[in-house]
Amino acid sequence: MRIGEVATRSGVSVDALRFYEEKGLIKPQRAANGYRLYPEQTLQLVGYIKLAQQLGFSLAEIGENLPLLWNSEEVSKHLLAQLFTEKIALLDERIGQMQALKNLLAERATQVCPLLGDGPISPA
Repeated sequence: MRIGEVATRSGVSVDALRFYEEKGLIKPQRAANGYRLYPEQTLQLVGYIKLAQQLGFSLAEIGENLPLLWNSEEVSKHLLAQLFTEKIALLDERIGQMQALKNLLAERATQVCPLLGDGPISPA
């Protein structure tokens, strides 16, 4: 199947597919005329890439884990559980950092000079 058909059927732009190819996430064959020809399984692979991105994984993370996930169903289940657990821990850490930042901003918003911390703002 050519790149336009993959784009249409997967809902991913041709440019995104070329970018995935550049990053080594998908690998087409080349026809004699230079056209990219993708196997049918590319649709499933592109679907996996899209889902992984929606779950917060970067293309670099996807690329690192793709060979393991794609080539072994048994490893995939264990590896996915581990990857998800690690991503949850990272999100929990970020949420904590964001909450601390929110608290700091709220505290500073009540001060005369929020950047220097000069005490509470008095009503005008």
